[in-house]
Parts: sequence; structure tokens; C-alpha cells
Amino acid sequence: MSTTHTLSVERAEALDDAELADLCEATDAAIIEGGGFGWVAPQGREALTRHFRGVLLVPACELFIAKLDGVPVGSAQLLRPPRNNEAQSFSAQLTHAYIAPYARGHGLARLLVKRVEERAAALGHRVLNLDVRDTQTTAITLFEAMGYTRWGTHPAYARVRGQTVAGHYYYKLLEPTRGRALDIRATTGKN
Repeated sequence: MSTTHTLSVERAEALDDAELADLCEATDAAIIEGGGFGWVAPQGREALTRHFRGVLLVPACELFIAKLDGVPVGSAQLLRPPRNNEAQSFSAQLTHAYIAPYARGHGLARLLVKRVEERAAALGHRVLNLDVRDTQTTAITLFEAMGYTRWGTHPAYARVRGQTVAGHYYYKLLEPTRGRALDIRATTGKN
């Protein structure tokens, strides 16, 4: 007998105390498991509450919350370049994307990334960039399956539990919601 779950991803403009508590729990679970955040040790509810409240205050950052049966179990952030970076205004960054280990296997990670991509394209961005530690093999598999192109590897990207870990850099060209697609050949000089 299979159970049907309700999956959703919402762009958060505010979080109530219950949502924040669930999100902090999910975040610490993901950190403990080794994925999705720059932290390598769990931070606890107080530190994570400050973090997420701060994220909601940054104009160039949008927070997306993944929910399983209405309960927050993961998040991602869309970072837009500052207004004074006109040359790179066509691109944005996907960062801090994760799903708590206890909520995986339902397709939420793919839905979360898809919603961030859709929002970035709607805002006029034509490229979405991201980076990920080499140890996060599940995330790497997901991003590559979703059409992200690895363009580089940094051999000393992070330190995790005393070990130096490589990191990979990816990009994906986004389809515009209106207007013309980005011609990568024109920007790289390649045919």
C-alpha cells in the first residue's frame, strides 16, 4: 500500500514560529547528514532562526521552502547580483539547496530546483549558477540530470571535519518566460 504525499515549494516572504521550528529541524538534519549548507556542524534552533530571519531581510535573496504534507523539510535560496553589477545581471545563483534526509525520495529536491529556475527566468535571468561539494554525490546527480553543466572544479573548495574537499561549479541556461533565448555562442565566441 503506497501513501500519497502532498509536495509543495513556496517562495517565503515570512515564516511563522511553527514553520521556522520545522525548517530549523530540517536544516540541522541536512547538516548532520552532510548536505546542502556551508555549515558542517548542526547550529541549533536559535542560530538557524537568526539565519532565516536575516535571509528574509536581504532584498537580493529569495527563500524557497519545500514542504512535505504541509511541513517545511528543506529550502533553497536564489541570489540575484547587486544592481551595480550590470554586466552580470543576466545571471543568478542557486545556493543552500537541501531536503532533510527523512523527507527524501518524493521528488521534492527536483521540484525545489525547478521552482527556483522558474523564478529566476521570470525575473529575467538567463543563467543559473551553483556550486557543490564533491562529497554531495546525490546533489551532483540531481543537478546533472536536470541539465546543469559542470564547468570547473576547485580542488581545495572546503574543509569538512579536517579534510580538504573539492567542489564543482555548474551553470544552466534558462529559457526566458518572454523575449529571446540567450545565444551562448555569441557570448563565448564558440560556434
